[in-house]
Amino acid sequence: MSSFSIEGGHRLGGSIVPQGAKNEALEVISAVLLTKEEVRMSNVPEILDVKNLLGLLEGIGVKVSRLDKGVYSFRADDLDEEYLDSVDFVRRCATLRGSVMLAGPLLTRFGHVYFPKPGGDKIGRRRVDTHIDGLMKLGAELRYDETRKAYHLSLPDGKSLKGTYMLLDEASVTGTANILMASVLSEGKTVIYNAACEPYIQQLSRMLVSMGARIEGIGSNLLTINGVESLHGASHTILPDMIEVGSFIGMAALNQSSITIRNVSWENLGIIPQSFRRLGVKLEQRGDDIYVPEQDSYEIESFLDGSIMSIADAPWPGLTPDLLSVILVVATQCKGSVLIHQKMFESRLFFVDRLIDMGAQIILCDPHRAVVIGHDHKFRLRAGNMLSPDIRAGIALLIAAMSAKGTSVIGNIDQIDRGYENIDARLNSLGAAITRL
Repeated sequence: MSSFSIEGGHRLGGSIVPQGAKNEALEVISAVLLTKEEVRMSNVPEILDVKNLLGLLEGIGVKVSRLDKGVYSFRADDLDEEYLDSVDFVRRCATLRGSVMLAGPLLTRFGHVYFPKPGGDKIGRRRVDTHIDGLMKLGAELRYDETRKAYHLSLPDGKSLKGTYMLLDEASVTGTANILMASVLSEGKTVIYNAACEPYIQQLSRMLVSMGARIEGIGSNLLTINGVESLHGASHTILPDMIEVGSFIGMAALNQSSITIRNVSWENLGIIPQSFRRLGVKLEQRGDDIYVPEQDSYEIESFLDGSIMSIADAPWPGLTPDLLSVILVVATQCKGSVLIHQKMFESRLFFVDRLIDMGAQIILCDPHRAVVIGHDHKFRLRAGNMLSPDIRAGIALLIAAMSAKGTSVIGNIDQIDRGYENIDARLNSLGAAITRL
């Protein structure tokens, strides 16, 4: 198992460019299955989750060509339908969270697909009900295959997916993506209410429109899709990863450093800059760049009535849950107190035990809430040995170790590599001291 050795206490400086958005990449790459023509993509993040998805697509028969760094060509004109029914395909899908988004395109194309319980982060229960309910509303039938330990979705003989109205029980991003990809080639009109409207869904929708799909309401929670007979090829550029942007802001603040984050697609960051400003972090927008100036102290705001600040995740345009771990770590060195409320995942805050061992003042109220009392940089965190439980906790622990006194070791860094491309070398270029073991 690989690990990082981090010598803490180094100030950062210079500029860095965020990678392509991981969550968008997994969606738009899955969508190449909807056409037999070539689809080209740029700004593809070359991270472990994406590489695993590309390997899975190649196993199905998709022709994947790497044209340049981050630039790929896909052609799904000769797929192996027998492999889709194999135990190996189901097993590989079960180890990759992003494989859930193959269900909609494959069901549309072949009329059947296996849907195993997906793997990925160990952050608590992650429901797939929204995916399955939506695909069943389009006409799929469901059974559970005990041998393969997977659901099997199929269409009755001679039938095809048919458009319908549906109100989603939750604004699931991947659920919306799956249903959207299935509905663009369905017969008639599909209306998805309470759809997720994150920039990733907007990007997927725009790519599908460029391929010939008919989608209305992009950017809202009410999507209307009029099915078409076929889609053609297209070119698409993936957005910068907003989670990386937020992670770099957090790194600069925790290390009292000044950095510039370039080409951030500011209009797609939503409430992220405002959330860091609530912790007292000053940010400057310079064109499409973010400049984070060096500060001696970061003072957490209070609400107007004087009550303790509360920062919680929420569906877009609220704060993405993927950044709460980073915000929590930054708060450990701010002046004041803040309540972090992680509403979506019941195990995502358990990594705070490692921060408490490092000297952070945190009260874990329950699996969803933690109160952080900041040190105001009067007391540096202690170095420690720890394991990365998931992608976002992993980067949060890395940020903490970069500011700590001494040398820390973080194991299980495959979890970090799943979401962050070549992160050690990129941060070392800013002045960090990270060694991959």
